[in-house]
Amino acid sequence: MTTRFRRGSVAVAAAALLLLIARIGGADSLTPLEVAYAGSMGSMMDGGIRPEIAKALGAELRGRAQGSTGLANLIVAGSIRPDVFIAVTPEPMRIVLAARKAMRADPIARTEMVIAYSGQSKYAAALGKAGSAGAAPWWRILQSSGFRFGRTDPNADPLGLNVIFTMQLASAYYHQPDLAEKILGQHINPSQIFQEPQLMARLQAGQLDAAAAYKTQPSALGLPFIELPAEINLGHATMAQQYRRASVTLNGKARRPSPLVFYAAVLNDAPHPALAKRFLGWLNSVPAKRILTQYRYDTPGDAVPLMP
Repeated sequence: MTTRFRRGSVAVAAAALLLLIARIGGADSLTPLEVAYAGSMGSMMDGGIRPEIAKALGAELRGRAQGSTGLANLIVAGSIRPDVFIAVTPEPMRIVLAARKAMRADPIARTEMVIAYSGQSKYAAALGKAGSAGAAPWWRILQSSGFRFGRTDPNADPLGLNVIFTMQLASAYYHQPDLAEKILGQHINPSQIFQEPQLMARLQAGQLDAAAAYKTQPSALGLPFIELPAEINLGHATMAQQYRRASVTLNGKARRPSPLVFYAAVLNDAPHPALAKRFLGWLNSVPAKRILTQYRYDTPGDAVPLMP
């Protein structure tokens, strides 16, 4: 009995030592990097950036994906304390800068609005032909009775706000005065509104026929999508003034669109400030730009840094 006990103890101790060695050489040796980022970036962060910064910076990306406006408000309230904040469009980042939670935000990429759709939808064939001569236009298909369209909450997420702007611009561009109302209904339409990470999952499952999206989202998942004219897709800095013809009033405050540029900032109270700065520098590196291109992000063009 005594011999067996001792041998068992030695075996347990050896196993514990091996586990400790594995942890020292593995993921547990990486420094955590807390990044709060726009929910639309989830696929790229998990599939592209996470493994690369583990190798390049010795960091373990711990991400929080959510609507940029909601994240900005959580940062200002002190409810979350990330190292880095990455937002789409200037407005959420300006909330953080105005509260002196960061001193500078650098443009790192841009995208544009598209209409993503499900290959399982009964409207998939029609949507696939929407750009062809003689075919029904996409905006008419989206008005079909029983069509299941998804978007996010415009109060919490720029994507939800941007689809309203896009539909308003489309209304003028296609000379269809009621286009936005016929497709979206009220600005806050509970039957259409979902959390941003759920939209693409619902499309993949066939629970929605189509959804508002940034071009980067369906591209990452292999979902089909309809590209929109430059005049309405919010993706071109040179058309910023034209985009601002759209306007949405929410909670008594008028909002206007901005080109879809992504900005990154190191937070003033970042738990790992040196690593956060290295990560921001890495986002401008050749490997980072290669990943951005792979996930269909465009360069920020002539966008300039934001300051308080």
